[in-house]
Parts: sequence; C-alpha cells; structure tokens
Amino acid sequence: MLWIMSILKNKTFIWLLLIVNLFGTIYGYIWYIPQLRNTPSQFLVFVPDSPTASLFFCFVLLAFLLNRNWPLFEVLAIITLFKYGIWAVVMNLLTLWVSGDLPWEGYMLMASHGAMALQGILYSSFYRVRIWHIIVGAVWTVHNDIIDYVYMQFPVYSSLSMYIQHIGYFTFWLSIVSIAIAYFFTQKTKRLDIQVRP
Repeated sequence: MLWIMSILKNKTFIWLLLIVNLFGTIYGYIWYIPQLRNTPSQFLVFVPDSPTASLFFCFVLLAFLLNRNWPLFEVLAIITLFKYGIWAVVMNLLTLWVSGDLPWEGYMLMASHGAMALQGILYSSFYRVRIWHIIVGAVWTVHNDIIDYVYMQFPVYSSLSMYIQHIGYFTFWLSIVSIAIAYFFTQKTKRLDIQVRP
C-alpha cells in the first residue's frame, strides 16, 4: 500500500495524470458539441457530464502540484468521477446488450470511464473535505439529475431512448451511492498529507 501512495504523490505521475485528464476533458467537450448546439443556454453548464467531472479533477491535481487542497473541487471530483465513470460503463454495456454491437470507441470509453471512477477514490486520502462541501456536492449532483431527466438534457444514446425512464431512475440512485462513497472516503478514512515528491 505504501508504494501506491508513493506513486500517487510523485510529481511526475501527477503531471502525467493531469495531462491525460486535460486531454480527456477536451475530447469530452468536443464529443458533446453536437448536443450543445441544441441545448438551451441555461442548461449548457450541466450537459457535458463526464468532461466536467474530469475538469474538476484537473483542478484537484493542480492544487496538489502546488501542495495545496481545494476541497470543493475534491468533493465534486470524487462524486462526479465515480458517478459518470460507472454510468458510462453501464450505458455502453446496455448499448451492447440492446444492439448486439459496440464500436471500438465504446470499449475505449468503458476503459477510460472505469479509470475515471477509480482515480477520484485513489486520491481521496489526501482530500480535506468537510461536511458542508459534501452537501454542496450532493446538491450539484442531484440538481444535475433534475436537469438531465426532468428537463430532458441527458447525454444522447439514441439506441437507449426507449429506456430513458429506467436510466433516469438508475442515475438518481447512482448519485446517492456516489455521494455516500464521497462521505465514506473523505470522512471515515485516514487523512494523509499530499506533499508532492520530485
């Protein structure tokens, strides 16, 4: 376990992780461009779910490189990385089940989003999150679900449109699980110092 923590605190590793997440964030926003063109302006912030989650984590990593903590970004990152990481894996598996086929991009998305879900938790020992941060993160997350499934601004998977009510129900409970995970890993586990090593 100590060697994992040593790697996580390594400056070069954090820089590499920041670069990977930054490129993933840019790619994610590009992926959403067709949907964003048809999105009412008041919903624009809430539509690109996964790239916004990885953007939160970019700020977390940047803070670590400065030997600092930005708790609001930390809690938003751990909740949304887990939520949308798991969500994307499940949606791509559901697409494969419904259509019987999944393009190579779908497998790439499952791998990258699975890693997303994991990375926020891996760094959680270094977070300095308080209960009020979790409350803010919870409000953001549930509000995003309302935008997606009440105002119908959810990510477009055309082959799954007939299951949208079930997906909305699943997403809500995934949000609750993600908030609970954030609470456990930031309040019930040991805190470590993030002194970045060269």
